Amino acid sequence: MTPETITISQNKISKIKRETFPVLEMTCTACAVSVESTLKMATGVKDAGVNFANQSAWVEYDSSVSQPADLQNAVRSIGYDLVVDVEDPEAVQEEAQRKHYTEVKNRTLWSSILSVPVVLISMFFMTMPFGNYISMILTAPVVFWFGQNFYINAWKQARHGKANMDTLVALSTGIAFIFSTFNTFFPEFWHQRGLHAHVYFEAAAVVIAFISLGKLLEERAKSSTSSAIKKLMGLQPKTVRVMVDGAELEIPVASVKVGNVIIVKPGEKIPVDGVVRNGSSYVDESMISGEPVPVEKIAGEKVFAGTVNQKGNFHFEALKVGGDTILAQIIKMVREAQGSKAPVQKLVDKIAGVFVPVVIGIAILTFTIWMLAGGDNAFTHALLTSVTVLVIACPCALGLATPTAIMVGVGKGAENNILIKDAESLELAHKVNAVILDKTGTITEGKPVVTNLSWQAENGSAQMKSILYALESKSEHPLAEAVVNELKKESVDNVAMTAFESLTGRGVKATFDNNLYFVGNKKLLQENHIKLTTTAEQLATNWQGEAKTVVFFATHKTVLAVIAIADKIKTTSKAAIAALQNKGIEVYMLTGDNEQTAKAVASQVNLKHYQAEVLPSGKASFVKALQEQGKVVAMVGDGINDSQALAQADVSIAMGKGSDIAMNVAKITLITSDLQLLPKAFNLSRNTVIGIKQNLFWAFIYNVIGIPLAAGVLYPINGFLLDPMIAGAAMALSSVSVVGNSLRLGNSKI
Repeated sequence: MTPETITISQNKISKIKRETFPVLEMTCTACAVSVESTLKMATGVKDAGVNFANQSAWVEYDSSVSQPADLQNAVRSIGYDLVVDVEDPEAVQEEAQRKHYTEVKNRTLWSSILSVPVVLISMFFMTMPFGNYISMILTAPVVFWFGQNFYINAWKQARHGKANMDTLVALSTGIAFIFSTFNTFFPEFWHQRGLHAHVYFEAAAVVIAFISLGKLLEERAKSSTSSAIKKLMGLQPKTVRVMVDGAELEIPVASVKVGNVIIVKPGEKIPVDGVVRNGSSYVDESMISGEPVPVEKIAGEKVFAGTVNQKGNFHFEALKVGGDTILAQIIKMVREAQGSKAPVQKLVDKIAGVFVPVVIGIAILTFTIWMLAGGDNAFTHALLTSVTVLVIACPCALGLATPTAIMVGVGKGAENNILIKDAESLELAHKVNAVILDKTGTITEGKPVVTNLSWQAENGSAQMKSILYALESKSEHPLAEAVVNELKKESVDNVAMTAFESLTGRGVKATFDNNLYFVGNKKLLQENHIKLTTTAEQLATNWQGEAKTVVFFATHKTVLAVIAIADKIKTTSKAAIAALQNKGIEVYMLTGDNEQTAKAVASQVNLKHYQAEVLPSGKASFVKALQEQGKVVAMVGDGINDSQALAQADVSIAMGKGSDIAMNVAKITLITSDLQLLPKAFNLSRNTVIGIKQNLFWAFIYNVIGIPLAAGVLYPINGFLLDPMIAGAAMALSSVSVVGNSLRLGNSKI
């Protein structure tokens, strides 16, 4: 339940609640405006906001005056719905979105199927018997059934005194269909006046089909927003085992209370935040810190919800449950960051908002002037010219301008291993002037490997390698795997060790052929009075200065080998960062790792700006701070711990080998996890935006020239009136120009 804020005013206690509700049936930004204004006017509501991008509304209301059901009724009164008083509102919203997506997909499919024969008839069989009637019958369901949403949305826009793409689609297709139907039933009206009765059914059908395809792609992209939240929620187990009066009892995670003692077994997810009371293990905390090496947990150490236990067993006491856990805070921040971004008003909608009223005004003015000054054929000329104006203003090229460039841009990105899920990010990426990079898995490989293995004196025999391999194979320490993988390259044999013992926080020891062997840190050597040679100590000092973890292999008398383990920097990272800096882009590195490691990595890739020991919320705050300075920020990460910052950033980019959640939150994914693709993505964005602007030019140049001709400006001079068929041809030519220019983008270099 959302916390309540209690205020006292005029001796009356009022309870102000702030709650967030999923909203159903919104299809455009005007819908969001309508829902928001309705909520703000509802009784008891102090403030409200609606986000079209994630289909939700937040409301601050006086619970002593109004209830969620009242808010729901207010929203229902204008044709939308608010999800309240259900156990899982997100699931209800998800199901509604799934149904809506299916409806849009079916509309697109059937409108496309019915449009094909209409186009064939208009292009190749214009004189076939009953051709116009067949076209009319096939076009009618496309326009008035599969395209009904365009008319409904256009009406909603008109109620708010606005116009957008839906208005343009509804107006042009509706006029084209009505005019064509009239000409089909009453062709003699024009024949008697010496004119041919043209029909434009194909224009109406094709426009509906293509714009429906654009809507389908939009819905598909929008549906990915909630999947990241869903996957984050999936990190928490549904049930947990707790100790009650000495007995083990399984209960739902929602029933866990502060103070409960919870049992965690190998491989299980930790359900809530707490502190270890007994037992020990290593826990993968990469979702919080982003670091690949699991952290050792012994009595007194804190553990966090969503992290994964490795091989050990332990009991811990719950300290934070429900919405107070670190995982819950991450989920909340991701949701708020996604919701805080108001949907960008697309350039085409902005143009349409001006273009539609202008076209309507010109059509009405044309009709009026011809009625007043048209002479004997005043009505004929008035009707013909006004309809021609509307036909030549058909939005086919305008509808193609952005989607075709985006489609080609997305395809070009895919060819170069850049997966683009969101047109808005593709349009915005070229404006980025600040890039934030996560360290682990982004700049580095994200997996500890042996970088150096120095055998002391003549100790590197096959038998010694086999003993080291056997020791590390038995070890539960996460770094042991790196040593095992390194030795596997040499095809070493495994040997039977006896008296194996794991020494918490130090290493391991075991016996082979009556000799005692150790693998571990410097503390292990000191406890067993094993002396370090000058050479070994110097190597260890040097490698630790490079932010590497040093492990020693020794007998009970002497050190046999010194091993350095680190998360290697990708070979392409330095060049990619230099390329970004050469573009004038500021590059920052944020990591949850320690200062020494962060400094070493930053130095190796020539990065001036970095921060160490940064929590997930700190990364998101850093992004927000740069945005407040007026910067367009791109966040590049690969882990769950990066999801908040990715959601907050203007452009979110995930590494393809990273976590599924990072890739779901991000709008762009670098499939090969190569940072050198980052400058290419920005270049692709620039080329695509240039292509869109060129397309809009071609989409409108025909209108700029054609509309005055359609209105009859040349008639007083030479008696020329633009035939609606020629107007339709001009519209088609503008579409061809747009498609051709978009295809040209596919051959451009990035």
